[in-house]
Amino acid sequence: MEGIVVCSTGRWCDVFAGGKTYKCSLKGNLRLKSLRTTNPVAVGDRVVFDPDEKALEGRVSDVLDRKNVIIRRATNLSRQTHILAANVDLAVLVATPVLPRTSTGFIDRFLITAEAYNIPVLIVLNKLDLFEQEMSIVDYYNDIYNVAGYSKGLSSW
Repeated sequence: MEGIVVCSTGRWCDVFAGGKTYKCSLKGNLRLKSLRTTNPVAVGDRVVFDPDEKALEGRVSDVLDRKNVIIRRATNLSRQTHILAANVDLAVLVATPVLPRTSTGFIDRFLITAEAYNIPVLIVLNKLDLFEQEMSIVDYYNDIYNVAGYSKGLSSW
């Protein structure tokens, strides 16, 4: 059966298929196939698994091809990477220009990573209610990122 990984924690993952969520373990050879990553299965992966309908459990036997991934360098193993998510349709970056300020350096690093893996990004400026009087901050962010071709969303959550 095919499904989509909706949660991944080490040797276990939750796979959504047919309107149900299955608690699945990973087949041992999946870990061996993925020698350059710390995790062979990530959220968003399309997988093949053998379900146990009664217990809502299963065993993942294969990971299907990914259209893209977001990765980072593994914290303790510098030669390995950690897959944060796979098959991403849209990355939404929620940034706050004040209280606390999201630095443009952080935003730029995020955008570069997404661009490298062909992931579209929507930038959402949050907490607009905190600086209604000083909208030049919003104009500043809009000028930088709209010129670079990124969409914007304005929100005051």
